[in-house]
Amino acid sequence: MRHAPSGAESHLSHRTGWLRAAVLGANDGIVSTASLVLGVAASGASSSAVVTAGLSGLVAGALSMAAGEYVSVSSQRDAEEADIVLETRELRDDPAGELDELATIYEQRGVPRDLARQVAEALSSRDPLPAHLRDELGLSEERMARPLQAAWASALSFATGAAVPLIAVAVIGGSARIVVTALVTVAALAVLGAVGARLGGAPLAGATARVVSWGVIAMAVTSGIGALVGGVT
Repeated sequence: MRHAPSGAESHLSHRTGWLRAAVLGANDGIVSTASLVLGVAASGASSSAVVTAGLSGLVAGALSMAAGEYVSVSSQRDAEEADIVLETRELRDDPAGELDELATIYEQRGVPRDLARQVAEALSSRDPLPAHLRDELGLSEERMARPLQAAWASALSFATGAAVPLIAVAVIGGSARIVVTALVTVAALAVLGAVGARLGGAPLAGATARVVSWGVIAMAVTSGIGALVGGVT
């Protein structure tokens, strides 16, 4: 006996744009700021110097992330809009040829020839552009590049991530600040990996381990360099 589905399927691909920017920003904020403050702290600098360096890194990193994401995603958006203009012109100059092309796409995907033609004609009866953008170019409204969304998501997530090790190193004084800051950072990276995996539908253990391991490597290398430079100078 067939059962009706209990509810609509929940797909996650519509989250790709902002999720990528948010996870990347938070990860960079945590790792770069933790590495910065740990490196400065390992050099023997005062607490005020460590906090100043961390705060400067937070502001500079957030602005850099926003600018970089905006420029990068804007370039992608420009390419998408150029494709839309080109497709619009082709539909205007050769509608019959574009209809044949759309029908051929469906036929190549396994739809019988006559039915593929009917589908192409039905989708082209009012406005053929959306069908061509989706099925010929792989473009859809929910997947279009959004520069401003990527910029603010990156800046906000970077600042949020960077605040974690910065607060830890500011609150904890003395010789324990390096160890405590490192532990807090590892915990924050583990949470970030788990949240990113949850939102993106990825395996929890693998995503978390990937984020934590690279963060630990970055902190270890930077702390080692800071200690070396501090000992020399």
